Amino acid sequence: MNLPLYIAKRYLFSKSSKNAINIISRIAISAAVIGSLALFIVLSGFSGLRGYSLQFTNVFDSDLKIYPANGKTFSFSKSSEEELKKIEGVEAFSKIIEERVFLQYRGKNLIALIKGVDESFKNVIPIDSILFLNKWLTPDKDEVVIGLGISQKLSMGVLDYGNLLEIYVPKPGTGQIINPTDAFTKRKVVASGMYSVNSDLDSKFVFSDIEFAQSLLKLDATKVSALELKLIPNADSKNIRKQLKAVIPDEIIIKNRIQQNDGLYKMLNIENLFVYIFVSLIAAIAIFNIAGTIIMTILEKRRTIKTLSALGLTIKEIRKIFFYKGVLMTLIGLLIGLLLGVITVFLQQKIGFIPITPSLPYPVKLELINVVIVFITILVLGGFASKIAATRVSEKLIS
Repeated sequence: MNLPLYIAKRYLFSKSSKNAINIISRIAISAAVIGSLALFIVLSGFSGLRGYSLQFTNVFDSDLKIYPANGKTFSFSKSSEEELKKIEGVEAFSKIIEERVFLQYRGKNLIALIKGVDESFKNVIPIDSILFLNKWLTPDKDEVVIGLGISQKLSMGVLDYGNLLEIYVPKPGTGQIINPTDAFTKRKVVASGMYSVNSDLDSKFVFSDIEFAQSLLKLDATKVSALELKLIPNADSKNIRKQLKAVIPDEIIIKNRIQQNDGLYKMLNIENLFVYIFVSLIAAIAIFNIAGTIIMTILEKRRTIKTLSALGLTIKEIRKIFFYKGVLMTLIGLLIGLLLGVITVFLQQKIGFIPITPSLPYPVKLELINVVIVFITILVLGGFASKIAATRVSEKLIS
């Protein structure tokens, strides 16, 4: 039998002779409840916002993307294409041409990226999920699909054959240019459709047929800026990476979805860390009420402490009594707070009683990792506060 733990339970569940201590004990447990509840809700809310932010990149970005290690393009011949098709685990792939271009429409100018894609692109990226208006590209036609942001900045619609979009790209080569118009390759196109992902991407890309992009940039058919791959579920990514490097003769860099958006992921992780630290500090201030409760209990139980010492309990064992009491108080508040937090997050997911807009509930996500983080954080804080308070039991107090 663990005697200190048994006595701690008796102290916890029996009423003190002084009503003030009973009230302070309830307040301390309530503080642990509020601290646990607040930390869990904040972490769940941030998980929801994180998932909401990343859902757009998950739609727009491929499972793997291959870049040239040097320069803007790399060689991808027909033989390499046939070898890539044989790699087990690759469901589909698309050849990509990307380059910065200058857009002009009815006197308005904008710098964007042209993204030339082949017909397999719709097998890699769910086009239907991003297409906002009209239709996708028709091969072998001077058409583009613009983003909603580009449309707004240029005041441009779709299928406006009376006012075509002008695309300018610098001509490759060296030497002095006398006439500025000779420095650019110019093509006129019509917007066949409009896509929408998020405000950043909507203002960044103009999609075109890959042959159009290669013609605009004066590239031959074997040159690509990137390859985007869709993998089958549970595919061996490491093995696929090795085979890709063997198939493509040039030096390449292969990135997964997270690596393609490493800046976004780093920003979200840093924000999550700061939110966790900030709310944990608030919870720590609340939970340290337990230390005050333990100290007041020690002062009230001075006679009992002397009796326990006379019965043979050491100072270390007596300190354990009050340490255990603080941990039990923390644990009770923690479990109640987590239960209330899980119920609150679950109701928000199902009902959405806290909205961002009338049609969009605040995104939250119920994750086991958040339960574990809150449990460990609050228990450690409560244990630390209890440990500090229990050290008030000393030889001087007993004598």
